[in-house]
Amino acid sequence: MSERVARITRTGGPEVIEWVDVDLPPPGPGEVRMRHHAVGLNYIDTYHRSGVYPVDLPAGLGSEAAGVVEAVGEGVDGLKVGDRVGTFGPSRGAYATARNVAANQLFRLPDDVDDRTAAAMLLKGCTVEALVDRCARVQAGQTVLVWAAAGGVGQLMTGWLKAIGATVIGTAGTHEKAEHARTAGADHVLLHRDEDVVARVKDITDGAGVAVVFDGVGMASWERTLAVTARRGLIVSYGNAGGAVTGVNLGVLAAKGSLFVTRPTLFDYYVTPDERQAGIERLYAMLRSGAIRPEIGQTFALEDAADAHRALEAGETRGSTILTV
Repeated sequence: MSERVARITRTGGPEVIEWVDVDLPPPGPGEVRMRHHAVGLNYIDTYHRSGVYPVDLPAGLGSEAAGVVEAVGEGVDGLKVGDRVGTFGPSRGAYATARNVAANQLFRLPDDVDDRTAAAMLLKGCTVEALVDRCARVQAGQTVLVWAAAGGVGQLMTGWLKAIGATVIGTAGTHEKAEHARTAGADHVLLHRDEDVVARVKDITDGAGVAVVFDGVGMASWERTLAVTARRGLIVSYGNAGGAVTGVNLGVLAAKGSLFVTRPTLFDYYVTPDERQAGIERLYAMLRSGAIRPEIGQTFALEDAADAHRALEAGETRGSTILTV
C-alpha cells in the first residue's frame, strides 16, 4: 500500500510543495510506523519550505502529528501496535499519511487528549513550556509582553503566563483577534497596527516597561520590543514571522537599560529523555487544569497544505491550524 507524502525539491513559495506516492519499508531498528490522524501546521514549516532555515533537498515538511503505531522495529521498548502517539520532531516528514519515525521522538497520548488537540498543541505547547518556564523563568507578579497573542503559540503562552501569576500585555492585528487574546487571558491587548505599542506599554507599566518580551515576530517588531523592555529585562526572540533579526548591536542593549536577549531553540531545552518527559507532563497538567485551551481556528485537508501555508503567512489564521488525514 502506498502512502501520500509531501516533498520539496526546491525552496520557495507554497507552490513548491509536491505530493508523491511512496511505498514505506518496514520500520528499522529503533523505529515505528506511525499512521497519522492529524498533522499540526507551524510557522517553522514555512521557514523550511522557503529556505529561511536551510534543509537538505529533497526534503519532507512538518514535524508535528498525532496518530497510532502500526508496526514496531527491532529494539523498540515501551511502544506496541495500536498505541496512540504524538510527535513534534525534531525529524521532519509529518506531511504524510504515514511514516517511519524514531521511537524516541514519540510521546504516548493519554485518553483525555484527542488527536486533533494533540496536533494543535504538542509543538506549540512544549515551546511555551520551554520559553516561559525554562528559558525566561517568569515569576508571579511580573508584567510581560506577548507579541501575536491570538496566534497558536500566543494563546497558549497567554494562558500559561496567567496561570503562574504574570500580568500579560498582548498584541493583535485585528479587533477579532484581540478578543481571542482576551479570552485566552490577556490583561491588556494592543492593536499593533493602530496603536502606539510603546506608548501604551509605558502607560500600563507607569513608564517602567515589561520584565520579559516574548517576540515571535522578529524584525518587524524589534525596535518596539527594545523600547518596551524594562531595565535589565529579557527579550526572548523565538520567531521570524516579520523577518529575521540581524545585526544586533550590543551597545544598543546597554543603552536601553542593560537588556538581555536570547534566541532559543526548543530542542536545546528538550535534549534528554528526562527533559522531554518533564516538559510533556507539564503540558498535560496545564491542559487538564484549564490554564490553556488550544483553539483550532481552522482545518485544512492534508493535501491542501499549500493553501494552509498561504493563509498562515498572510496572517489570516487564528489559534492553531491542523491538517486532517
